[in-house]
This record gives sequence, C-alpha cells and structure tokens, in this order.
Amino acid sequence: MSIEIGILGADGRMGGAVIRAIASHATAKLGAALTVPQSPNLGKDAGLIAGIADQGVPLSHDLHAALDKCDVLIDFSAPKASIDAALVLSDTEHPVRCRAMVSGTTGFTSSETTVLESTAKGLALLRSGNFSPGVTALSALVELATEKLGQGWDIEVLEMHHRHKVDAPSGTALLLGEAAANGRGLNFQKAQVLSREGMTGARRDDEIGFATLRGGSVVGRHDVILASELEMITLSHDALDRSVFAKGAVSAALWLLDQPKGLYSMRDVLGF
Repeated sequence: MSIEIGILGADGRMGGAVIRAIASHATAKLGAALTVPQSPNLGKDAGLIAGIADQGVPLSHDLHAALDKCDVLIDFSAPKASIDAALVLSDTEHPVRCRAMVSGTTGFTSSETTVLESTAKGLALLRSGNFSPGVTALSALVELATEKLGQGWDIEVLEMHHRHKVDAPSGTALLLGEAAANGRGLNFQKAQVLSREGMTGARRDDEIGFATLRGGSVVGRHDVILASELEMITLSHDALDRSVFAKGAVSAALWLLDQPKGLYSMRDVLGF
C-alpha cells in the first residue's frame, strides 16, 4: 500500500525535486500538489511541471481539499503558507485526513517560528533547515566540538548558495549556529551576529558570526569555523545535488507517519 504525500510549494525548485523523489520511491505516491493562487501552473499536472511523466495530480491552491487527499504533507513554500497549513492540520474541530507535516521552509521570524511550532500540540510536525543526512551528522559534530572545546574558540558560520536563493543566512547555517550555541551553552538569539560592517569593534567571546555568499548554481556549501589563538578547525559540508534534500524529506515524511503528535527534527529521524 502506497503512502500518499502532499507537497506545499509543488512548482518550486524543491517542490519539483520532491515530486521526482516520490516518483522513484517504492512505497510513496504523490497525493496532492499545492501552489499559490497566482501561479501560471495551476491546473497543470505536477509531474509534467517537475519534468517527469504525468502523475495524475493537478496543481491546486485549495488547501483543505489537498489535505484530504494525502497522509503527510511536505512543505517547501513560504512562512505564511507553512503556518496556514499547520493550523489547518492541527485543527481538531475540522479534521482533515493529513495529520503530519514535514517543513523545510526557511525565513521565519522568531514570532512566526513560535506560532508554527505551537501547532505541534495538534499534529506531528518535523522542522529542519536541511534534510541531508550529512548535514544532520555535521550539526551533531558541531555541537560536540563546541561543547568539548569550550571557551577560547571563536565560532563562525560561512554559507554559499545559488544566486536565486531569497533568504539569508540559510536555514542550514542557522541550524548549524544553533547546534554550536547548544554545545557552548549560549542563548542563540543573543549570540548570533548575522552581519558585520563598518566600525564593529572587537569580536565578543560569546558571539556566533555568520557570513553569506550567493552566486552561480551552488546547491549548498556550509563551513563551521572554530578558531583559537593557536589553531583552527573547519567542519564542512557540500551538497552536490538538490536530490539529497528531496530524498531526505521523503524519508522524514515516511518516518513521521509512525510518530505521535509533537515537534521533531532530522536528528530524531537518524537517531542522533
């Protein structure tokens, strides 16, 4: 029996990659494909838009109808769309078939993050800035390294993505920064320094700096640099193909179906 997966943001870059990953999966099936009301792809087959064979699933903007056609939703859209979907999924007075959501959307404000994560009381919600197993392992290594090295090591995160990416720093960079903050015992919101320009003064011991590069077709590169007065460590990850994120999201969605209501991450999926 196939697990039917819905996609929010189905005609975006990641949406298309997820559609292709579902089509090649043995037990997964595309159940619904959602896009924005103004999309020129409305009504067209989601598979054809993703560059594969017709999947028999037209692109729609009817959220409630789509959530009655799938078992789990994979979200690569925008913060407002993610929150709207999560609120519908967690609404016990007007239940829909779908009760689980995997969200890879980034660019949330702190208040939007609070709203989204509060919906986990009513559904199984898995959030991640990156669905790569390698990045998940990297985040665990960063947390371990910053915990064991302790004070005296400055933490900097450098990321580069393709020229079309609209948010900065990337969700993955923030994920790695949070891992570093957890290892060091810092409040991430207070420790993060997202940009530097002008006369910034000397670097604080308790800050985590971020630098962003954009250009070409880079899928994703992230470096976490730990620098002391005497030596430097660089922990790195390069994504070579966007399909690694899509396959990870599908695996996360299938795993999430067996979990109770609550908030999860890729570390839970991989057992870190």
